[in-house]
Amino acid sequence: MSAIPQNIILHLRYRLWIAEMNADINVLRILEDCLKEFKDRKDLELNIIVDNLYGLFLSLRKEIDELRNEMHILKMKLATYLREGQPATYKTYIADRHIAIKKHYSVFKKMFARAKFDFKDFEEKYMQLV
Repeated sequence: MSAIPQNIILHLRYRLWIAEMNADINVLRILEDCLKEFKDRKDLELNIIVDNLYGLFLSLRKEIDELRNEMHILKMKLATYLREGQPATYKTYIADRHIAIKKHYSVFKKMFARAKFDFKDFEEKYMQLV
């Protein structure tokens, strides 16, 4: 069995991930602003691609909101453990779903990276039209 991270390490990890997701929201907003320049063009293929990217970005925003909420709750719970001097235990580590949250965050980051790649691909094909 591997070592269980200390409560303070987990707390700091969630703070960092929440900050990263806040930055990701800003990136999504900027990418959405870029897409607005292409909306309602007469090119049907372009409109389909723009709509698909908007949908992808909306899905990512929902993922961010869900993850940030889960992490914020765990961060507060960890702060309580720290305040009460309660040590990290395997039982609380599993019960608090830290492994599942870490996996969820990892999947989100891969999805976000893919979305940025898809936007870059879109940009290379269509930005010269602006």
